[in-house]
Amino acid sequence: MKTKAAVVVEPGKRIEIEELDLDGPREGEVLIRYTHAGLCHSDIHIAHGDLPARLPMVLGHEGAGIIEEVGPGVTRVKPGDHVVCSFIPNCGVCHYCATGRQSICDMGATILEGYLPGDRFPITGPRGQYGAMCMLGTFSQWGVIHQNSAVKVDDDLPLDKAVLVGCGVPTGWGAAVNTANVRAGDTVAIYGVGGIGINAVQGARYAGAKNVIAIDPLENKREKAMELGATHAFATAAEAQTAITDMTRGRGADSAILTVGLMTEEVVSSGFDAIGKGGTVVVTGLNKFEEATIHLSGAVLTLFRKNIKGSLFGDCNPTTDIPKILGLYQSGDLKLDEIITRTYTLEQVNEGYDDLLAGKNVRGVVIHEHS
Repeated sequence: MKTKAAVVVEPGKRIEIEELDLDGPREGEVLIRYTHAGLCHSDIHIAHGDLPARLPMVLGHEGAGIIEEVGPGVTRVKPGDHVVCSFIPNCGVCHYCATGRQSICDMGATILEGYLPGDRFPITGPRGQYGAMCMLGTFSQWGVIHQNSAVKVDDDLPLDKAVLVGCGVPTGWGAAVNTANVRAGDTVAIYGVGGIGINAVQGARYAGAKNVIAIDPLENKREKAMELGATHAFATAAEAQTAITDMTRGRGADSAILTVGLMTEEVVSSGFDAIGKGGTVVVTGLNKFEEATIHLSGAVLTLFRKNIKGSLFGDCNPTTDIPKILGLYQSGDLKLDEIITRTYTLEQVNEGYDDLLAGKNVRGVVIHEHS
C-alpha cells in the first residue's frame, strides 16, 4: 500500500514529504493507521545530525492510532484497538524488562537504525529501504510496527491528547516521580520548559514538592510552567540559584531535572550547583554522543554525596505506565490539553519544527489525513 511520510534524507536539510510503499504486517507485526503524531525535539536531533541515524528515515516517534490489521502470532492487540505507541519497544523477556526496566529493553538497540526484528524494512521508496524512527515512523499516514511497540488504551480517550504519552509526557513526569524520586516537601529545579520539562513540572507538583522552580529564558514557557504547577519561574540559572539558596536556607535543592533541548556542560554544572547534600541531578536532554557534557568536581560529588542519573523514558514501564498516566489525565490530575500549543498537517511538519525551535510551542501535534 501507499503512504505519505515525512523523511530525513540528509542531516541539516529540510524534512521532505514523500509517497512511499508499505509492506503488510508479518510475524509479530501490526498495521496501524496513525491518526496523530507528536512533534518532539528528538526528531530534530536526527534531522540535524546530533544523533547518528541510518538514513533515509521516516521521522516521528510519538504516535497514536488504530490497529487495522495484525500479522501471525500477535497477541497484544487486535484490529480496531486504539493504541499509543511506545518509543522504546518492550519485549517483556530480556534481562531489563524482566527486572522492571522496560525503558532500556534490549529490543530498543535498533531505534536509530529504524528496522524491525530480522533486519526488516517494511517501508521502501525511490531511495531504497527507509528506516522508521524508533521503529515507528509516526510522521506517516500508515505504519507497520512490532506489537511490542503498541500499548492499547481506552477507546474513549482522545488520541490527539493521548499521543503525547508515547514519549514526552512520561519522560518528564517519570524524571520527577521515578528518577528523582521527588517526595512531599522537596525543592525541585527544572531546567528547560519544553515538552519534557513541562511534564517534569507536573510530576514534581503531583509528587508533593513544596518548591517547583522552572527555569527557561522564554516568558511564554515560564507562564505555562506557573499555570501547571511551578511555584517559581526564572529566566536564568543564576537567578534561580539565588532563589533556591534563599528558600532552602542554604541547603540547596533536593533535585535538579535537566530537560533542555540540547544538553551542555553549563546546564549540567548549574544543576549540580543547585542541589544540596545528597541531592540528585537527572539528565534527560541529549547532545551528540561524542560531546562530553559533564565536567564536575569528583570531590564535591563524593563529599556531598551528590548523585547524577541519566533518565530514559522517565524510567517508566510503558505497558503499565502509559495507561496509568492516561488515567491521571482522565481524573484531571495531569493536564494534556493545556500543553498543546498548535496542531499541524503532515505537510506543515517543517513549520512545526521551526515553531518548536523558535520557542513558540510547548507541544505541537500533527493531525494525519486519510482519503
